[in-house]
Amino acid sequence: MKHHLISAALAATLVFAGAAGAQEFTFQFQSSDPAGNPNFEYQKGWTELVAERSEGRIKIDLLPVGSIVEYNETLDAVAAGILDGQICDSSYWAGKDPAFGLISNPVGAWSDPAQMIDFVENGGGKELMQELLGSYGLHFIGVTTPGLEAFVSRKPLNGVADLQGLKMRAPEGPVANVFAAAGAAPVNLPSSEVYTSLDKGVVDAADYSVFSVNQQQGLNEVAPNPVYPGFHSLPLVEVSLNKAKWESLPDDLKLLLEETVKEFQQTQLKGNSEADLAAVEEAKANPNITVHDWPEEERAKFRAIATNEWERIAKQSPMSQKVYDTLTAYLKDKDLLK
Repeated sequence: MKHHLISAALAATLVFAGAAGAQEFTFQFQSSDPAGNPNFEYQKGWTELVAERSEGRIKIDLLPVGSIVEYNETLDAVAAGILDGQICDSSYWAGKDPAFGLISNPVGAWSDPAQMIDFVENGGGKELMQELLGSYGLHFIGVTTPGLEAFVSRKPLNGVADLQGLKMRAPEGPVANVFAAAGAAPVNLPSSEVYTSLDKGVVDAADYSVFSVNQQQGLNEVAPNPVYPGFHSLPLVEVSLNKAKWESLPDDLKLLLEETVKEFQQTQLKGNSEADLAAVEEAKANPNITVHDWPEEERAKFRAIATNEWERIAKQSPMSQKVYDTLTAYLKDKDLLK
């Protein structure tokens, strides 16, 4: 009888240990992209990959922009535990610390997504993001980006001079500031309002997304003077989680999240790049759309305006200076800045 009791107790212990080892985690994330946006679909693909790879141990419910809080409130919501995580353009937090704006979108710095990703993963950017987000109670899991954005405009734009007085949508921070320095009149609107604002003439142009997304959402129809390739913006989109909830995860699941974000990043970049090329051909075939390609001297003018803005932002907070120093050191080391 005694042996039976010992065996039963041992079996119960093993069952309990197995259950503890297979603990499940359910997280609610909010995106800065609307439902139906191709980038939101890539993000949903990441949540499905996480569920598959973790064999159901991690389940992520991803909500589109504005579902729980406004697009520029998710940082506070994740810190407070209202949301568990976010997939967002980090420039939305520039009002909290200008360093967020500078690291998320140092306008004119990048001509290829691989450059920005290498800076984050190998050039000190990841450590800066951890420090910035950590001060708000979040953990930076990894980076993604839609790619080098195109620019949509109702008015023909062939160079910097054409930006003078242009009322346009841009997120607060470096993007808005650089366009203001170039003579434009930026307005901070959520991504969900871009189409309507262009269609109704509330704004005449917009910093929004890559060419294929703009085309798919009909932006090039209502603003038929797109600039491609883009000359301005390549956003850092963060995948981050409440810090306490990150720390509650076992090491194997932390690694799984990091590895799957990297896969999601590459899938999104490849898909958007292929879609961009097809969308440009589709737009060029439409007699009502004129694709504008800025000459190199106009791109250089805009970049010069942008680099002046980096220096100005660097003086605004200790973290901004730290981002500026790390960024410019990386760019010089890679021969991307003279």
